[in-house]
Amino acid sequence: MKKEHFKGLLFVQIFFLVLCCASGQSSIMAQGKSKTENWVGTWACAQMLVEPNNMPPAPGLSENTLRQIIRVSIGGKRMRLRFSNIFSDQPTVLKSVSVANVVNAPGIDPNSQKELRFNGKSEITINTEQEVFSDAFDFELQPGQLLAITIHYGNTSQKTSGHPGSRTTSYILEGDQIQNSAFDGAVKTDHWYSIMGLDVLADKWTANIVCLGNSITDGRGSGTNKQNRWTDILSARLSANKKTEKTGVLNLGIGGNCVVKGGLGPTALNRFDRDVLSQKGTKWLVILEGINDIGGIKNPEDAPIKAQELIEAYKLMIDKAHAKGIKVYGCTILPFQKSFYDAPHKQEARDIVNAWIRNSKSFDAVIDFDKAMVSEEGSKTISSNLHDGDFLHPNEAGYVKMGEVIDLNLFK
Repeated sequence: MKKEHFKGLLFVQIFFLVLCCASGQSSIMAQGKSKTENWVGTWACAQMLVEPNNMPPAPGLSENTLRQIIRVSIGGKRMRLRFSNIFSDQPTVLKSVSVANVVNAPGIDPNSQKELRFNGKSEITINTEQEVFSDAFDFELQPGQLLAITIHYGNTSQKTSGHPGSRTTSYILEGDQIQNSAFDGAVKTDHWYSIMGLDVLADKWTANIVCLGNSITDGRGSGTNKQNRWTDILSARLSANKKTEKTGVLNLGIGGNCVVKGGLGPTALNRFDRDVLSQKGTKWLVILEGINDIGGIKNPEDAPIKAQELIEAYKLMIDKAHAKGIKVYGCTILPFQKSFYDAPHKQEARDIVNAWIRNSKSFDAVIDFDKAMVSEEGSKTISSNLHDGDFLHPNEAGYVKMGEVIDLNLFK
């Protein structure tokens, strides 16, 4: 081989070696960059089979347009929406879906409206017992803002998946009204249908708290369209605090829900994997649930048995969350003397459960809502100015108290 040919071949080999190394380095850098961004839930609601009295009013969803309003917790510039047909027995067709900033509900800013895609297409059929994500899309989402989600449906399942306890008004118009910014004359209904979650692409420091509970977490007694559940109060406080501003709050409460057996919707144990473990970016779990299990105790001799069932359920949820690296905070069950649940043996069960929550050291921390909401030390009655007239559910002031009593240092 001639000397000049050898030099040329050597140069080519070195060139390709450098090119490969550079390519590998850029690939490593790209991988490193991707590891600094993660999907994090900014809003969610627990799914259930919608009861007949909470179904969409006429004209219904099929071939019509539904606009729903949600309050997000953390912001972002890229996001994706999650839709549910989990409890339906027929496919549900979404012909088109858009999101937009709310101006004066149901009115939106048309300049902010963004149409979603599903595998590149505007229409998607969600099969029975299925959930789907939209394609990721760019959108300037501000922390704590209201977002309008507008869905033009095709055929829908007669059994509807949704969240009845929205405490937020949704709006229905006949036909394809996806581009209708004003939505004047819409039929109103205070329920959510089909929507189940919203994730944002965020840095590795951003995370969220899942709040698992019943009607007291769902917000019964809070103001409709006021977004003042205790979880909303907590979210606003976290957002305003520099050390916790990247912490979102997901409300996974269901009114009438039980932990172990009975109640409305799937029990906390049955829905735990979907409503808690499937959320993206969760670092903390707050559990406030058990009063409906206790309220359903019929015989006095069953009180300690039910209390132990609840304790075992808490242990199971703690173990499952810890296995995913999630810290779990236990909330004491609120006072309920003088309510429709009140009975000595039910008070006994609550005392057993609350003592375990406070003293067992099974939770990573305890949020003592009982202590914060009781009328006076040693009482079993909620403060007269903090309940909604039934001695069980907090009122708007009660939810503010609950949201404000939580130590933000738990989420640093």
